[in-house]
Amino acid sequence: MAILLAALAAFTNAVTSVLQRIGVESAPESSAMKASLIGHAVKQKIWLIGFALMLVQFGLQATALKHGQLSTVQPVLTTELLFLLLILAVWFRYRLGVREWLGAVTVVAGLGGFFLAAHPHGGQVLPSTSQWVAATIVLFAAIAGCILAGLRGPRWWRAAAFGAATAVTAAFGAALTKAITGYLDHGWSAVFSHFQPYMLAVTGLGTVFLLQNALHAGPITASRTTLVTLNPLVSIVLGITLFGDVLRGGALWVCLEVLALAVLVVGVVVLTRSPLVAGSPDGETDDEMLGGARERAMVIPPIEAMP
Repeated sequence: MAILLAALAAFTNAVTSVLQRIGVESAPESSAMKASLIGHAVKQKIWLIGFALMLVQFGLQATALKHGQLSTVQPVLTTELLFLLLILAVWFRYRLGVREWLGAVTVVAGLGGFFLAAHPHGGQVLPSTSQWVAATIVLFAAIAGCILAGLRGPRWWRAAAFGAATAVTAAFGAALTKAITGYLDHGWSAVFSHFQPYMLAVTGLGTVFLLQNALHAGPITASRTTLVTLNPLVSIVLGITLFGDVLRGGALWVCLEVLALAVLVVGVVVLTRSPLVAGSPDGETDDEMLGGARERAMVIPPIEAMP
């Protein structure tokens, strides 16, 4: 149930990413890290549709976390890239090449290998206050560092840094959501007597804001790589340290788990550097995608021209 719901959330998020990328593509360069970027986005109907789907995605993810572990649900969300390929092939009628098929197979192999090797279970322990304080300090420091790194440098670097900040913020939000679903067993009064729902509102807004800046800052190939790879890795750490997720131990199993995650990351990188996923024109090299001008960051047919 958790894996199925997480896969549905991944599909919804893939659609959301396409729609919101279209919504912020025309925003001026000067709007980075400013409220005016969101102001520009909310004037775009296509972005608002994407935002509505984002709420649907949150509901699916929360339900998945209720029934499963962070170490299970968050890695499944990497299949968003597979669904993005499906959207590009069906909606935009692109032809998938060797790179896309290789990346897709690698992601599936890495994800399946991790679940087989790790066999995640447990994960229903509610963290103590001291654990939350320590996790919040560490994660906020990491988010702040990524944001500072994204304020300067070439466009691909800024996009990657904002993508990393979004990944950590989203992983923190997933951990908060997991805790809230646990408190729900004792009623809504128990939920709102804890700080998690209020912190979730902050991290939710922060995730939306940082995501728009990641999409606007530069090539989607850079922001998507850090976002999709860091989110499950941070979530696995949070699942083990906060919620008591249990993975198979022993040198052999740990090596297999690390190897599977490495394969998953390689598959993600292959897909995010694909010209189709990056939205670059045919024939453009990866270096040009990472360092190219803004108009080459993502090329998507105008919404009026979509089939």
